[in-house]
Amino acid sequence: MSGRVLVIRTGTANTSSVLAAFRRIGAEPELVDQPTEITTADRVVLPGVGAFAAAMSGLVERGFDEALRERIAADRPTLGICLGLQLLAAGSEESLGVEGLRVIPEHITRLRGEVRIPELGWNRVEAQVGARCLESGHAYFAHSYCLEKEPAGAVAGWTEHGIRFVSAFERGALLACQFHPELSGAYGHALLTRWFEGGA
Repeated sequence: MSGRVLVIRTGTANTSSVLAAFRRIGAEPELVDQPTEITTADRVVLPGVGAFAAAMSGLVERGFDEALRERIAADRPTLGICLGLQLLAAGSEESLGVEGLRVIPEHITRLRGEVRIPELGWNRVEAQVGARCLESGHAYFAHSYCLEKEPAGAVAGWTEHGIRFVSAFERGALLACQFHPELSGAYGHALLTRWFEGGA
C-alpha cells in the first residue's frame, strides 16, 4: 500500500489543515477534484465544514456521490471528518429534503439542551470495546448537528453535549469522526496514524 491519501475537495472544508495533518504522520496527501480515482484509491478522506446542502450539491455535481458509495460498499479505507460524517447519512435536519449519501440509514439531528450550540472546543470521546482505530480521549469539535444513533454493525465512540451523540464510528474499513482529528493534537495525530497504517 502506498503513502498516498486522496482528500476530496468538497468546497466546504478547510483542507489545508487536513493535508498538513497527514503530512505530519508521513503520508502523501493530495487534493482531488474528479471522482475517477476515488473508487480504487488506497485511502480517501471526505472532509467538510459548513452546510449539509451545499456540500451534497458539490459532491453530486462532480460525481463524487456515486464514487463514494461504490468505494464504501467495496470496503475500501475511507475517513469522514465532521460534516463528512454527517454526509454519510440519509439526510439532515439542517437541510430538510436534501438526500445524503445514504451509506447509513440514520438522519442527522440538531444538538439540543442547555448548552452552547454550536459546540466549539474540546470534549471527551468514549470509545466502545472492539474499535480498531478509535480510542478514548479528548478531541476538538465544531458542530451544531450530530448523529444520535449508532449505525448497525458499527463500533462507536460517544460524547455528551446537551445530549449523548455518536462522536465517531467504525464499520469495516470506514471511519467517520464528528470531531476534527486534524485539530485534536496528539489524540488526533495518533488516530490518523492508526487509520493510515490500517488499524492498531
